[in-house]
Amino acid sequence: MKISLLQQMYQDVLVGVPLAKENHHYTSLLNLCVEPSPERDESCNWMHLPLTSGSTGDHQDAEMSDVVVATTDDISNSFANRSSSFCPREVMLLQLTLMKMMVAKAEAQEIEFNTRQKYCEIFVLLLKEAKIDSQLISLLHSSDQLLSHMASKSLASLVYFQLKQENTLNVTWLTFSLETLSGFPVNTRVAECLWTLTAIIKDALKDEVFPRAGFLKKLLAPLDAVLEGFYNSILFHHFDSLHYTSPYSEAANNLIGFTDLLEALLASRNELELPLRCQRVLFLKVAYVLNLISSSIHYLIKKKFIMLLKKCVLYKSREDAESRSLFLQNPALHEDMLALSNAVLQVVNLTWLEQIPLSGKASYFGGSEAAPGDGTQGGSDQTVLRALSLVVLKALEFKFQNSAAEAEIKENFQSSMSQLLIFWRSHLKSSPQSHPVVHHCEWLSLIFIEQDDDMWEAAKALLLIYLKFDRLQHESADNLSQKEEETWNSLTHASGYNPHCIFLFFLEKIAFDSTVLLDFLISSETCFLEYLVRYLKLLRKDWHRFVDVCNHFDSKHGTFQSISSVKPPHQEKQSCMTDGSLPNACCEPEPQTLVSFASSHDYLVITAKQGDNEVAASNQSNSLVCTDSTSLLGSLQSLVNYDSSGDSELESGGEECLVNTKQVPLNNEGEMRIRETGCSYTGDKQNTLKSEVLPLTQKGHSTSSCLTSTVSSDNSIPLRIMLYKSTKCLEELQKAVSRLQRRNLFPYNPSALLKLLSHIEKISKDVNPQ
Repeated sequence: MKISLLQQMYQDVLVGVPLAKENHHYTSLLNLCVEPSPERDESCNWMHLPLTSGSTGDHQDAEMSDVVVATTDDISNSFANRSSSFCPREVMLLQLTLMKMMVAKAEAQEIEFNTRQKYCEIFVLLLKEAKIDSQLISLLHSSDQLLSHMASKSLASLVYFQLKQENTLNVTWLTFSLETLSGFPVNTRVAECLWTLTAIIKDALKDEVFPRAGFLKKLLAPLDAVLEGFYNSILFHHFDSLHYTSPYSEAANNLIGFTDLLEALLASRNELELPLRCQRVLFLKVAYVLNLISSSIHYLIKKKFIMLLKKCVLYKSREDAESRSLFLQNPALHEDMLALSNAVLQVVNLTWLEQIPLSGKASYFGGSEAAPGDGTQGGSDQTVLRALSLVVLKALEFKFQNSAAEAEIKENFQSSMSQLLIFWRSHLKSSPQSHPVVHHCEWLSLIFIEQDDDMWEAAKALLLIYLKFDRLQHESADNLSQKEEETWNSLTHASGYNPHCIFLFFLEKIAFDSTVLLDFLISSETCFLEYLVRYLKLLRKDWHRFVDVCNHFDSKHGTFQSISSVKPPHQEKQSCMTDGSLPNACCEPEPQTLVSFASSHDYLVITAKQGDNEVAASNQSNSLVCTDSTSLLGSLQSLVNYDSSGDSELESGGEECLVNTKQVPLNNEGEMRIRETGCSYTGDKQNTLKSEVLPLTQKGHSTSSCLTSTVSSDNSIPLRIMLYKSTKCLEELQKAVSRLQRRNLFPYNPSALLKLLSHIEKISKDVNPQ
């Protein structure tokens, strides 16, 4: 009889029908009068779910985190057909589901006021007369995991509902929480208590109507001291015990529940003007967490704590953080971040990173094991690798932004970066197709390229560190000597934080596609705008170093292409090269020019013939001019096609030819004009253009680009391809942003950014006139 009434009540609440009977009637239906029996009928192990057509009557052996709500007709038919088969356990699950559903309906503004008032009155009777909170607490310790989970959810909903309606904290639940947490480790079963508290905090954070700060303070203040004591107790352990090596043990379950609570406390910190001690303890006593991460505890628990540390150093108290302003105004933040940074850097310098084995087992669709015969070898967990790297880099950033002693900063930074570079090298295995990493500044883009938000946070951290060092250098000496300048530049490269090098490596990875940068600028999920503005300000005053790095790229990566002739000065030789920044361009030789590629992909050999004379040039495979890696990167597709607008004549269509006229001094021969002429090919017809700047596009034609250089026999003329590609990418970005701004399609005012980009373009043209 009771189950039929509960079914009808469920249907009425589901569709929003007013409950017509008196409140005591519904209170008696929701009263958990059936006590959980330790010897349960095996036929009642799982809740009977509504069956779909064509399915058998087998029970669903699946874990439920929340009750799936089907249509009203399906539920009615299922309940009507199987009312007699319900066991006491299923009745209790239905009661718990109804409680949680009624709480949600009572807070929904779209529900009629009288209906919501009815639900509130029922809850008052349940709490005051039926003592439903005590019954739910007793269910938390049930050996039935589903009952325990649902009881925790329902108890959390009722406690927060009572806090909002009556502005008082449920005394029964508070007493239970204080006794459970303070009784640890004598009382080891604390996971259910942690779940409930975490669920209440999350409910408060999701509430958009009521003032969260007041509720959170009323909730956490009575638990503040006991939570700090529990933090010390649960983390001050030797985690090499077998109890912590399995994720299914009670000890591991407690730790997993505690990580979820710490994450909720971190998120709630954003709401209070003065954070409580329990919200700061993770920062102030992070050494306990660092010790746990390097122990032999199960990898799942390590990963959860590492990801929690990442959230701490990124100041992201919750994923949909509204603003950092309130968080940054918190007077305790500086102290907390400094304590965390000092602790992290201290263990990093003691080879802490080497003690953290990253899981090598790869995840596969449909399972965790590779298929038979699959030669794929799982590498390190890239998510954890990035998270740990970001924790160290952000700790370095905060530490050095708040330090004044130059000698101490340099020593600590070099030591920490040395450990981080060793960590990266040991865990990032290059694929057989990729070239070996030979430059420390390349590691950043290799580690973070698959996670753009982390990548720009890491790049920004290293940029701020560089700016700090640069400022200290200029404070100690107004003008650096050439030797000091070279030493300073060598140090930035050796430690992997030269900002120009990092930026160019990233541009190389995205094939100099300006639309990728535009995507990052438009996205609100990364700090790319902040990074780019800071970098462009540096570039404006540091242009000579940027050019030097570009030249270094050309010489070391093969793009610094020197073309020499063996003929006297009055004889000219021609060489044709493809520009790697033009993905679809192909360069056909003139009839008298032979272009041959070596059988090995490692070298590109270009031979130009005229009579009996030959000129040969070779480049390494990772050249930005014509390489396998560039071809691969050229296939990278833009997330958004920004050239579809009507006023993009100068930014889309064909490919741009490089035309440049320069005066180059020769030994004792005076001066000779060196002409670099653009050649375009349309179909099979060759058109040799005059020495002038070509339009960026010729609509209706598929234009290729080649570079024809007239050079002297006594000189090697550098083709600054990296400088050309990088500045051209920034110019294209400026045009795209300007076009979107004119049409009011840009999500914010980019005037300051456009001003910086224009300034960089002007510097580029002044230094390298076309």
